[in-house]
Amino acid sequence: MLKPLLIEIGVEELPAVPLLKELNEIEKKWSILLDKNGLLGQFEFYYTPRRLVLWHREFKTQQDDRVEEFYGAPVDMAIKDGVPTAAAIGFAKKCGVEFDQLSHAQKGGKEVLYFSRTVQGKPSSEILGEMIDQWIKSLNFGKSMRWGSSTESFIRPIRWVNVMLGENVVDIELYGVVSKAHTYVHRTSHFEAKPVHSIHHYFDLLKEGSVTLFPQERREHILNSFKKLEVEHGITIEIDEDLLDEVVAITEHPTPLLGSFDESFLQLPPEVIITSMKEHQRYFPVFKNGKLINAFVVVSNALCDDFDKVIEGNERVLRPRLSDGLFFYNNDLKKGLSTNGLEKVVFMKGLGTLAEKITREKSVANVLFDLVAPRMNCDKTTLNRAMDLAKADLMSEMVYEFTELQGLMGHYYALALGESTDVAIAIKEQYLPTGEESALPSTLLSAIVAMAIKLDTLIGMFSIGEIPTGSRDPFALRRAVNGLVKIALAYQIPLNFSTLLDVLKPIYPSSKDYKQNVQTFIIERLMGVYPINPSIIHAVVSKDTDVELNILAIDRKISAVNGIACSEKFIEAFATFKRVSNILKDETMSTKFIVDPALLQEEAERLLYEAASLVIMDQHTTLEERLDALFGLKDLLNSFFDNVMVNAEDLQVRANRKALVGMIYQEIYAIADIKNITL
Repeated sequence: MLKPLLIEIGVEELPAVPLLKELNEIEKKWSILLDKNGLLGQFEFYYTPRRLVLWHREFKTQQDDRVEEFYGAPVDMAIKDGVPTAAAIGFAKKCGVEFDQLSHAQKGGKEVLYFSRTVQGKPSSEILGEMIDQWIKSLNFGKSMRWGSSTESFIRPIRWVNVMLGENVVDIELYGVVSKAHTYVHRTSHFEAKPVHSIHHYFDLLKEGSVTLFPQERREHILNSFKKLEVEHGITIEIDEDLLDEVVAITEHPTPLLGSFDESFLQLPPEVIITSMKEHQRYFPVFKNGKLINAFVVVSNALCDDFDKVIEGNERVLRPRLSDGLFFYNNDLKKGLSTNGLEKVVFMKGLGTLAEKITREKSVANVLFDLVAPRMNCDKTTLNRAMDLAKADLMSEMVYEFTELQGLMGHYYALALGESTDVAIAIKEQYLPTGEESALPSTLLSAIVAMAIKLDTLIGMFSIGEIPTGSRDPFALRRAVNGLVKIALAYQIPLNFSTLLDVLKPIYPSSKDYKQNVQTFIIERLMGVYPINPSIIHAVVSKDTDVELNILAIDRKISAVNGIACSEKFIEAFATFKRVSNILKDETMSTKFIVDPALLQEEAERLLYEAASLVIMDQHTTLEERLDALFGLKDLLNSFFDNVMVNAEDLQVRANRKALVGMIYQEIYAIADIKNITL
């Protein structure tokens, strides 16, 4: 039989961020328990700051009967001379029966002891309590707390539990709270518990009590109200999706309200105002004609007819926040940009202080500068000034208060203090890109600064053995490599990791040989940068014991190989050239293959040599054209294999024929070792 099931766990106000982090797991964990107990079915999960709700429109009132099967030892081992062995007796005991109640079955091609029994399903009401207890305790919200005399902990105290199967209350106890047919509505509407007469009544009761149970409905209401405010006041409300999720999670009856602050605070950088409003107050910033104005939108959870006092209260709370920001800003400008003090801040044990990191970064930046010097619109003086000031805002009061404004505040302070625009932009963009969809640095100078900082962190960490493992990557080295590759490609910077590692080695701890580890790590990250067949990247980058890490060359080769690997010509030619590579498996590709035309005896090998020589001497405009021409030798190669004995008795002739196929494969190998490609 199927009946509706309602589970409501009432709590004190849940913090939004931990709830949202666990949100995707909450339903999964309940599904796992349903499946484990033979009660799997569709359900919905809802939440407000005061409740977690599971709602089954149809729920089994009893588990299905199930068959339990037990397999024991092979019969020839379990029974000796017609007498059960200790293994057989032990198996019967495990099954809870006498030996003569066991039977035989086939498993793994052997006859084994077997027993089965039918287990009658339990009424759902008998196991729901344990299931809910397991579900609640499986939720991971980070920090938890104890309350009262309870020895168990949860993210917030549980204040009421309501579990109804059909029209009946299921008798369960959770954290000392017994299930009752009651709930709590919006505090302003009614403070005490309200009795619930039925599941249908529960939903009506919440609606009447000004509780919008469904998160999506709260979200839509907020967004619709935003649109009305925008039309009414001619403004634009900046919608931060993460902030919107938080607001949805902390309200049961959301009402967006428009407030304002003193216009004098607009002298602050917009990001300071926006960060202060978002981080501390969960306010949405307001713009007009593309510019931030002295207004904000707060989503109130209050229940009243006149919201003037609510708006006034929020304005009053915001004022000291912005006053603090203005105080920090002016103080920082008075002090100026300086790295004094960073010599006392340890960056990492083994790598010294932040001041020492800046010194290393400058060395890296100057090496990178030389790679693109003809294209730079500034000299090294400008570069070194940008590197000197990049971390100066770490000593500012503003960044101490708002760490997420690091770099950005340095940009504003640099402009205010008369630094060049190029230097200011480089300071602001030093951490770009910050993610997969992030913008790249907007100037070549910014690109060099950003790359130098990432390279120093990458090499530095590997030089002291701090290598990312599994999901652990506290210094975001994977993201650093992705950023280095993307910037190098965007600005066509001839970044050769292998060469750079050698050049920069003197400025890093030398107790560990880290070059191979860094190169391996970079190769692994290339698999993530290029969303293609990973074996193509492997074929281009890893060639026997040699590793080629010239990013621009790698990019051209990967593009060429990937383009042709998808063609019919490559698929047809692959077997032929795989045969070539097998013939050469004992040869090293670093050796120059030289063919003596005088030793070519057969027509097939002479034709192949002439055609191959023309292809090799031809100055192809692209790698794609060169690969296409080389693969065009397939038919001549097949004819060569069909008509010529490569392993001739004459050792000179044999070596010459190997050199012939070697000179062809060597040209392909210069682009990619295609035997490593898997189709």
